[in-house]
Amino acid sequence: MHPSIRHIIVVMSLAAAITGCNTLGVLARTEPGAGREAATVFGKWVDAGGDAAAAATWSRKVAPGVSIQEIEEAFISFAAEDNLRPVGELFLSNELALRTGQAQKFLKVYSYCDPDTARSIVDFSPAMAAFLPCRIAVVEQQDGLWIYAMDMDILIKLGRPMPPELYARVTRVRATMLKMLDRAANGEF
Repeated sequence: MHPSIRHIIVVMSLAAAITGCNTLGVLARTEPGAGREAATVFGKWVDAGGDAAAAATWSRKVAPGVSIQEIEEAFISFAAEDNLRPVGELFLSNELALRTGQAQKFLKVYSYCDPDTARSIVDFSPAMAAFLPCRIAVVEQQDGLWIYAMDMDILIKLGRPMPPELYARVTRVRATMLKMLDRAANGEF
């Protein structure tokens, strides 16, 4: 058995023992596969040395030669194709360059939303408002460009069961976000 899997089992068993039946009761009221998703997230957290952000995100290395303009064109194209609306951009590297007077590595956050789905998910769980809108970040690192977005599986699979129509809408947004990451990273648009 892989050491991180063994560690996950031990920690989850310890958590269940400490919290008693409440943990098992919560697991019984979540989406099927919630325990497996929790183990996956915990495994990512362990593998990332305790970096919670790495455990809670999807990431894609951008293929060599793909430009920022091509990434942005892919985002626009695939979002529009699936009815996600661009609702904002944060030009963080530009802002830092203006503040410091020095060139900065590229860092920009793009926000997308399906307003009807957003309203429905917030009606289902008001705390979900903190995760809106869907964001994608393009980050220049030493080894090139990377694309990051929140791992929506955590919110979908670890949550309590959604009504079927809402589940379908949220998983459609999830599929669009993954398509945007995958295709933009490869320069497809």
